[in-house]
Amino acid sequence: MLGTLLKKRLSDTQLANVFLNGIFEIVDNGFVEVADLINEDLAFVSSPSIPVERNGQFTMIVVVANISSLETTFETVQATRIEKIIFEQMGSLMGVSAVDAESKVREYQKFMQRINHPSKNMVYAMSKAVFQKYDLNDFQDEYFKRLQSPNPLFLKRMDQIMINFLWDWDSFFKKYKIDE
Repeated sequence: MLGTLLKKRLSDTQLANVFLNGIFEIVDNGFVEVADLINEDLAFVSSPSIPVERNGQFTMIVVVANISSLETTFETVQATRIEKIIFEQMGSLMGVSAVDAESKVREYQKFMQRINHPSKNMVYAMSKAVFQKYDLNDFQDEYFKRLQSPNPLFLKRMDQIMINFLWDWDSFFKKYKIDE
């Protein structure tokens, strides 16, 4: 009971700030390890040599996966309001309009849905998107390269990594209450 009284109340704007800053922080802190794990993965015949500075595509993949979770976490109207604020903030950070930022996110969403079809598992979509966006097929053995399909062992390892980049709504709601 006391826990509910002590929860910090957040507006939609504050939620969008916490959400986006949290995602950017985890990507900034985590991509170095992700790049190292990919570069050293035994599924590749040669190292992809992904530079740690090349985290833009990874950032978009993580942002898109987490924005997609808004729709299942909040009522449609509130999710739309929060997304609008996120797109405004992203546009400002990217030096583009909110409409252009939203367009980029929607483009990535469609891409992730397409490569993950018929599955709706977002972690799997993230892993496959990393594989595609970083051209990892070029570094596989001939069998998987010809199939133009990720080695399932690599995907399984990526799934275990990618799950750490999804927003933990249960923990969030233990600390915060959202104004409606």
